[in-house]
Amino acid sequence: MALEIERKFLVDAEKIPAQILQHGEEISQGYLCTEPARTVRVRIKGQRGFITIKSANVGIVRQEFEYEIPIDDARELLKMCSPNVLEKVRYKVDCAGHTWEVDIFSGRLEGLILAEVELKSAEEFVELPNWIEREVSGDARYFNSNLTILNP
Repeated sequence: MALEIERKFLVDAEKIPAQILQHGEEISQGYLCTEPARTVRVRIKGQRGFITIKSANVGIVRQEFEYEIPIDDARELLKMCSPNVLEKVRYKVDCAGHTWEVDIFSGRLEGLILAEVELKSAEEFVELPNWIEREVSGDARYFNSNLTILNP
């Protein structure tokens, strides 16, 4: 069993350094299941497909199982998620001993920028970069599974 321990934050677009936004990876993702107790996500990152099953959050901790799948299968599964597919570009940023994933959304979520940092424990200290606006880890409105169904 794999555990995901993650904190999520809104990003202030005006404060994020331009050099951070140089080498991103395009991501398309949709959800086959968005029940509160579990989500099943399909994702295409570059030319690779993935399916991910996640349990409900307990604080900032949840179970996560992710498997690579054939890209053609991922494309077909994403069609089942349409029209609620998220499009974003992900940038990885090393800062104060942690790797941050900064997601800049496009399409109907244009203007939304979220940053996530994975931790080894829920109590681990994280130095926040100055471009962090506020934490939204416990705010269900910012769960990607909920973002797919907002403002359809």
